[in-house]
Amino acid sequence: MVKRTVKKNGDEIFPLGIGAMRLPTKNNSIDREKAQEFILYAIDNGVNYIDTAYAYHAGESESFLGEILSLTDSNGVKYRDKVKLSTKSPSWMVRSREDFDAFLNEQLRRLQTDCIDYYYLHSIDLSTLGRLKKLGAYEFLEKARSEGKIRNIGFSYHGAPNEFNDVIDDFNWDMALVQYNYVDVNAQAGIRGIRHAYENDVAIFIMEPLKGGLLAGEIPEAVDDLFKGVDSNKSSVDWALSWVLNQKEITCVLSGMGSLDQIKENISIAERVEVDSLSDDELDVLDKAQAIFDSMMKINCTGCGYCLPCPKGVNIPDCFNVYNEKYLFNKKAFGIIPHAMVNYYMVVGGITNKQSSAGLCNHCGRCKRLCPQSLDIPNELDRVKSEFELIGFNYHIKFIRNIAMPSINKISKVFDFFKHF
Repeated sequence: MVKRTVKKNGDEIFPLGIGAMRLPTKNNSIDREKAQEFILYAIDNGVNYIDTAYAYHAGESESFLGEILSLTDSNGVKYRDKVKLSTKSPSWMVRSREDFDAFLNEQLRRLQTDCIDYYYLHSIDLSTLGRLKKLGAYEFLEKARSEGKIRNIGFSYHGAPNEFNDVIDDFNWDMALVQYNYVDVNAQAGIRGIRHAYENDVAIFIMEPLKGGLLAGEIPEAVDDLFKGVDSNKSSVDWALSWVLNQKEITCVLSGMGSLDQIKENISIAERVEVDSLSDDELDVLDKAQAIFDSMMKINCTGCGYCLPCPKGVNIPDCFNVYNEKYLFNKKAFGIIPHAMVNYYMVVGGITNKQSSAGLCNHCGRCKRLCPQSLDIPNELDRVKSEFELIGFNYHIKFIRNIAMPSINKISKVFDFFKHF
């Protein structure tokens, strides 16, 4: 098993880490049994880096990890002692020097640990960093390290490509967490920023290697045909993770895995793919895949959810995901209706749960200020609304929910009854 070295401290990190932002859920809470099973399996099979944050799963992620990492394996070794644990200071919630300490102390309690191995300033761009510096961020980080509460200091980046190098050069960082995949080659830090960090011995950890799941599972037919033309047995996940793991600048790829099968597949990929192990032909195929995605993508949303909650109840990531789905996949339901239209009605329209559609947006602008991708979310939501919310949309929803769906259910029950005869 080939591990990668953090230059400044010598830590040996398995190239795949667990991102605890998208753990499986049940009844609007973490599905603890399912999540515990695959996380402990991952650690038992070599994964030794887990990343969470103060706000993940409304704070439940840190507490959950604190509980399961306090368990011991079959040899009596505590799971906390087998991993490097990372979390993040919620920069948008910090309003004073005292807030830094208060959040850190709360996180230590939640995680049931005396020290956090890798501690990040969360969701940083140059402007946010400037505000935090005025509040004493650097002094706090150095003091927390000297007191043994944290070991390594970094930041997760959500700014413009032209500002990343300035952030790197502003402090003696140990690591940075950036979005990176074969579609987002130049987004946020981009390859130029990643190389600059690497040249300054800053370890690079990767988030969104599958672009919020968009590069996993069913991908556009043109990309799928391209991949199968090279290797019909290689999954879309394999292609995406291999592209990132192939690069020498990358220390660890964080994947938001939600099942045991996903853990097993990703571990297998990480064990196999070493630096510069992809052939020129494979890299050429991935370049072509990127070009196809670029030509088809309408809204460059990763589904991170930083824009939520919306004051008017709009599920922004789901609205954008369904919109992109229409142009990426062009699938038909029942052979005639655009699958994306059905999804829109079902997922955000209000048929199966509370309405959270784009038409609820009132352009307050809160989401636009919070978006790591700097998307003009209100205007993008207008595009989604015009695409899916046809004349009489709300009446259609009420009819389907209150009349059509109950009628379908009754018919289904009749069929079920006659199956017994």
